[in-house]
Amino acid sequence: MAGLRSICIFAVLVVLSACGTAPVYDSPEEVQRRAYVYDGPPSLTLITMVSNSTGAGGHSSLMINASQRTMYDPAGRYNNSTVPEQGDLLYGITPEILKRYVSFHARDTHHVVLQTVEVSPAVAEQAFALAKQRGSSWDAMCSTNVTRILYNVQGFEHLRGSVFPARLMKNFGELPGVKTEQVYEYDSGKV
Repeated sequence: MAGLRSICIFAVLVVLSACGTAPVYDSPEEVQRRAYVYDGPPSLTLITMVSNSTGAGGHSSLMINASQRTMYDPAGRYNNSTVPEQGDLLYGITPEILKRYVSFHARDTHHVVLQTVEVSPAVAEQAFALAKQRGSSWDAMCSTNVTRILYNVQGFEHLRGSVFPARLMKNFGELPGVKTEQVYEYDSGKV
């Protein structure tokens, strides 16, 4: 029984190790200069990277369309010189940057699931404020930290979170009004 438990713990660590990198803090001036206001409705989009072979989640992030569009990418590995970051919050998420972010993660081994829920402007601002306060995440804590933000957002307090991105994705998918998009690419990723 101890051997099985060791194997399970090792498997969890392998799955969770897909999240993580050193924290970045770009200047407030750069963040302000690159701010992007999206003209769509206020919303929260859970983005999950999913293994094509096992269905296991590899990473979770949360795009927030509030007074500006940002992405909380806890312990993420996406790096783009035109996307300022403070802690794990990426700023300036234009449609082109979102496309690149998704393409960076979608590859022959993983697809990307985007689940969007429209919210009130106040709820979007609340999520944005919480993501700014959250700061940098430890490796393998992406889903846990997205959940911690959502637990504190009005209307999402009941959402069952998880350390497993696929489980958070499943639970988020049960929210009323969620719109889901799946993106598959068959290259080596990291474009």
